[in-house]
Amino acid sequence: MSARNPTVEIKQLPHGEGLELPFYATTHAAGADLRAAVDRDVVIEPGEHALIPTGFAMALPDNYEAQVRPRSGLALKHGITVLNTPGTVDADYRGEVGVILMNHGKTPFHIQRGERIAQMIIAPFVQADFQPVSELSKTERGAGGFGSSGKK
Repeated sequence: MSARNPTVEIKQLPHGEGLELPFYATTHAAGADLRAAVDRDVVIEPGEHALIPTGFAMALPDNYEAQVRPRSGLALKHGITVLNTPGTVDADYRGEVGVILMNHGKTPFHIQRGERIAQMIIAPFVQADFQPVSELSKTERGAGGFGSSGKK
């Protein structure tokens, strides 16, 4: 493993046999495409969501996570997104990677075996040391919440 290209161990599960494992579609793609490992077509009705299996499990290196994100083409053309976007896969998780897809479109969306359903980013992370205090440092914004910094 190098700092630039971490090694991610991938295990294809029996129901994922014959499907491509995560792959980068182009040389400079940030996200690796994930495929649907469904045994029959799945239909997600408008306003509904479904957990779609990918047919693989993985072992991420320490201090890395996988972020599961929507595919822009599915979002634009069909209103399909990842419900908990970005979904996080922790480095100590060894189960199957699943994708929770949501249909925000107006028509049913059909998912077939092998279809590219999401993308996965492998990213480093840090764990913070949380320090309880009685007062926080002052800032110009202060406790101003949603929209408090203006529109322009």
